Amino acid sequence: MTTDALKFFQAYIKEMIDIGGKNLPKTISAGLGANLAKIYKDKGISDIESGLMKSYRVLDATARINRKNDKEIEVKIKHRKKFCPIGGKHDPDKAELIQNSICIPYTVGFLNELAPQFKYRWDIHECILETHNNHCHYTLYLEKRE
Repeated sequence: MTTDALKFFQAYIKEMIDIGGKNLPKTISAGLGANLAKIYKDKGISDIESGLMKSYRVLDATARINRKNDKEIEVKIKHRKKFCPIGGKHDPDKAELIQNSICIPYTVGFLNELAPQFKYRWDIHECILETHNNHCHYTLYLEKRE
């Protein structure tokens, strides 16, 4: 049943992109990320590492989050299978689209609400859709807002 729900969700996202263009899911994703951060803040979760850790746990993933310094956080996420809950199975052709329309805007919305004192950018090193493994890996860069 869970697989069916995820397949429906992924088909829904694909249709949203086809009908509304790339910006529609970006806007929705950013808003959903911000809403989750508001809930976390109400529950006393306000630091980046804890917030990210909990958000990945909801996706049934294990995460290792390593703050390298004040401006850089390394995030490694491991899923049980070679399957991304957002983008589905290995499909390099849609990896960038899913990253730029769903994953990145959601995370930006989440982080902007959770820790608005920073601007965020990152490098994606591994994505299940591209590499056909069960890992997501990225480096998050933080820049203090003025």
